[in-house]
Amino acid sequence: MTDLWDRRWPECPPFAHWLRDHYPDRWVRFHSLPESKRYPDDEAEYAIVLGRHHTVLSELDPGPRLLVVTAEWTDTPATTPQRWPRRSEVAPAAWHWRTLLEDPDDDPRYRSHTQLYAETRPWRPGVVDELLRAVADDEIAGVILGPPDLRWLYHPYDGGADVIAPTRAERDALKERHRDWLSAHPLGL
Repeated sequence: MTDLWDRRWPECPPFAHWLRDHYPDRWVRFHSLPESKRYPDDEAEYAIVLGRHHTVLSELDPGPRLLVVTAEWTDTPATTPQRWPRRSEVAPAAWHWRTLLEDPDDDPRYRSHTQLYAETRPWRPGVVDELLRAVADDEIAGVILGPPDLRWLYHPYDGGADVIAPTRAERDALKERHRDWLSAHPLGL
């Protein structure tokens, strides 16, 4: 999977929060709730959040399987099982994919290592609802979803999702279909 990532996304390691800066020509951000509200308060708002995620993921069409990448952070390069129990709960079948050091110039006493875990699931709307709810509640972060061939990337965060579409034209079509979900911010944030 590392080789595939490096071929598809050579300008950016799999840090979810870096994707929009490295691929701005294919990036679009959708907000999860009307008026850019950040966090859902009740089941009706969770239904809106999940409905928007399902809609965009279905339009991107991962095919029969969806790749799910989740993250944990450790003080050393070594993985620490169950350090972040919520990540393990929402991605129980994930295997350790790789360890990344975001800023090697940081003082070694304060370095944070990103542990990435991956799994694939049969795709259908609802298959990642527990994970998406955990993201919406800011219980986990650094999630990347996509098809197993990595032709596009989907980074849900608390408040919305960043999409890195396969092409600029596909990004523009998504933006047009879901104009009401875009930010009013001039940079699209």
